[in-house]
Amino acid sequence: MIRAEVMLAVWCVLGGLATLALAAEGKPAPSNVPGREFPKIFPDLGVTFRVKAPDAQKVQLAPRGDDNGLGRGPYDMQRDGGGTWSVLLPPVRPGFFYYELVIDGFRCNDPNSETFYGWAQETSGLEVPDPKLDFYDAKDVPHGEVRALWYHSKVTGQPRRAFVYTPPDYDRELGRRYPVLYLQHGAGESERAWSTQGRVSFILDNLLAARQALPMLVVMDNGYATRAGGGAQERTDRAQDFGDVVVTDLVPLVDSRYRTLADRTHRAIAGLSMGAMQALRVGLKHPDLFSAIGGFSGVERNFDPATSFDGALADAAKANAQWRLLWFGWGRQENPAGRMDFHEKLEKAGIRHVWFEVDGTHEWQVWRKHLHDFAQRLFRD
Repeated sequence: MIRAEVMLAVWCVLGGLATLALAAEGKPAPSNVPGREFPKIFPDLGVTFRVKAPDAQKVQLAPRGDDNGLGRGPYDMQRDGGGTWSVLLPPVRPGFFYYELVIDGFRCNDPNSETFYGWAQETSGLEVPDPKLDFYDAKDVPHGEVRALWYHSKVTGQPRRAFVYTPPDYDRELGRRYPVLYLQHGAGESERAWSTQGRVSFILDNLLAARQALPMLVVMDNGYATRAGGGAQERTDRAQDFGDVVVTDLVPLVDSRYRTLADRTHRAIAGLSMGAMQALRVGLKHPDLFSAIGGFSGVERNFDPATSFDGALADAAKANAQWRLLWFGWGRQENPAGRMDFHEKLEKAGIRHVWFEVDGTHEWQVWRKHLHDFAQRLFRD
């Protein structure tokens, strides 16, 4: 009996040491507020969340969205004697994920994490680095800049803001002009999304340093627009208003303020989810302005090549001659029926396009990979 008790004590000590070693190996998430230890990510990609709420009766961790890489949740957090609540999630997928805390039924952000504009509000986000990928990391390479571009919209009658990525040599090679990619965010997000959640500047910086893409400007505007005096509108009307902002306000402004190659050959439009539909609607309607279109995780419902998009793809020969690049990307675990129906109809109609799939769902890690591939194909002769 004594021997058994000794063995149990040794096991507990070793187990405790192993737990301490694991804790020591964990690192604060890169999305944490500076100086905050939690959320902490362990080598196996398990994640511990912790928050101090001494007066709370119940605290939960709630991932946002059904396809969240943190799982569906909500997860009950456990209270220690000092009023600190914590939960350890099993290994999660690498990528970026939105989440909230639920404290006695009140949904709130985690004070330990940075917030990002998603789900139509400031929302906590967790960045889980992928040990196998570094194409979107901030490496020791020449870096471009993301600049704020404020303007007054003729369409909406309101001030608007876009962000513009300029490549590393933009302010040194003053005699050089650049092609432009107009890049849109998804529903519930803003013009900040691609430069924060999407890490567009690092993706482009790294591609340029490796000579895998051509230098370009990337323009990221807010995808929500309502015509002056328009009031409440249907979703399709709002999409049309945004298209008018792009054509009437944004393209002329960018061409006047930046050193662009101001022709359709050197202009592309792309987006994710809602932004993918905007890119398709705007791009296919204006072949005089754009020669390349990218759709990341977005398809036309009930798509018919003969009639959708006002028949822009009805004549396959004309479309194939007109578009330098039609690019469509998906996560393999999202919307399998809809995406394959879209792809198969394009193939059957003879519409030349790139079809690109990666593992993942409706999430930023998928869209980062989409941009990484799409950008390498742009503006090639």
